[in-house]
Amino acid sequence: MPLLGSAAMLLSFDVLPEAVAEHDHWHTFEHLPERLSIPGFQRGTRWIALEGQPRYMVLYEVEALTTLTSAAYLERLNNPSPWTAKIMPSYRGMRRGFCAVAGSFGHGLGHLCALLRFKPSPDAAAALRHWLLHEALPALPSRPGLGSVHWLEGALTPAMTQEQRIRGADAAVDSALLVTAYDRTVLAALLQSELGATALARHGALDATQALYRTDYSLTRQ
Repeated sequence: MPLLGSAAMLLSFDVLPEAVAEHDHWHTFEHLPERLSIPGFQRGTRWIALEGQPRYMVLYEVEALTTLTSAAYLERLNNPSPWTAKIMPSYRGMRRGFCAVAGSFGHGLGHLCALLRFKPSPDAAAALRHWLLHEALPALPSRPGLGSVHWLEGALTPAMTQEQRIRGADAAVDSALLVTAYDRTVLAALLQSELGATALARHGALDATQALYRTDYSLTRQ
């Protein structure tokens, strides 16, 4: 399992165009190191959209869901640095999920990542789970061109904090698939077939959307 923990925080958002350069500098040199200094945070990765939106996706891999409700994490959220307080108002459309790793297959992370978001239909949730975990996902990483696939399920509602007050209320994450790859053609074909919106809907996924990202920067706790 290439994800470094049993839980994850998934964020997707835009930034005002005039703030992009400073945001990326801040995110690289202050924000990611700050987050990775919190006990339980294992790796943070920033991705940039190649197709679809929003512009940014950020994935934090954490030891457990309790990491995301810990006193150490909340202390940072409620006491943002001056640079963080300056950057936060430039965020737009933040979607932020505290997620359990429902399934993770593969051994590494490709530099490309497809983000598929959806809501399980209440009357088909069990069937959808069985299809994803036992039929659709496990064999994907063995295909040439693909790296790994991860299913994240929203598990907790983030508390309102000072950072969120500055940038505005965050939207939630229900379910998300992250498919990493090193061959864009193979990944695109997958998104038009087995993991396309039509296939997901047929198995009980509602309101499916997709976007394609590339790795921009990644940092581990070590």
